[in-house]
This record gives sequence, C-alpha cells and structure tokens, in this order.
Amino acid sequence: MSLESVRAFFAQHAPDIAILEIDGSSATVTLAAEAFGVEPARIAKTLSFRLGDRVVLLVTRGDARLDNKKTKAAFGAKPRMLDLDEVVAITGHPVGGVCPFGLPTPLPVYCDVSLKAFDEVVPAAGSTQTAVRISPERMAALTGAQWVDVCQEPAAQAAQ
Repeated sequence: MSLESVRAFFAQHAPDIAILEIDGSSATVTLAAEAFGVEPARIAKTLSFRLGDRVVLLVTRGDARLDNKKTKAAFGAKPRMLDLDEVVAITGHPVGGVCPFGLPTPLPVYCDVSLKAFDEVVPAAGSTQTAVRISPERMAALTGAQWVDVCQEPAAQAAQ
C-alpha cells in the first residue's frame, strides 16, 4: 500500500520522476547508498518524531546527526522519535521506507539545510526496496517542506 501511495503521489505531482526499485533492501543508509550507487551523505533519510502533541517529518542527509540544541531551538521542544508501530500507523510507510511522499494524512515536513550541499539526493519511496532521485529543492517544493538548520556540522560529527 505504501509504495502505491507514493506512486500515486508522483503520478499526480511529478510524473517525470521515476521510482527506482531494487531486489535487495535499502532499509539503512549504508544499504541504500550501496544499492543506488551514491555516497551515504546523498541518501535523504526521513526521521519521524513527536514534538509535544504533533508529529513531524524531518529529512536530513544520510550521514547527518541531529544537534539537540539546534533542534530544540528550531522546534521549541525536544523531539521524541516515534516507535515502529507509530511510524507505520502515522506515515503509512515501513521503517526504512519512510519518505515525505504519499502520506495518508498531511504532516509538517522539514528539510535540513545540509541537503542543499547536493544537486541530487536519494530518499526512500515508501518501501525498503524503492527510492527516487530528486533535487533537494524540488523535494521540499513537492512536499511543502520548510528548511531548518538542525543537524551537527560535519566537523563536529567527526570529532565525536
């Protein structure tokens, strides 16, 4: 069902974007990078979390880590990751296939500015075996996403 909702989303909003399908799994950043032939940073991972009483999606580059101070400042609350059952129930997508496309009900979508380092990123497409190639700007435009700066700088990540 999830892949079908993503297919329907692209058929309506961006018929020029093809959904890429593989035989193996792309459920992790490492697997997805290998499967789609890109560096892990170009995998656009979608995190789903609760901020108080609301649920939001945040799309970041694959190698990014959240900066707790920036995240709390941007959202006004400390995020709490959804559990596996909540992810499927709310997004309609399985963990490893979560994306901001084809959601059963609209959710606020945010894209971290770290994605702007790339002309093309590879987010999942509703299953652990699918993805799309898309520019970060187009992904944000198609999903009505707001840009935020909530990830650690690469140098800060390397020091950890």
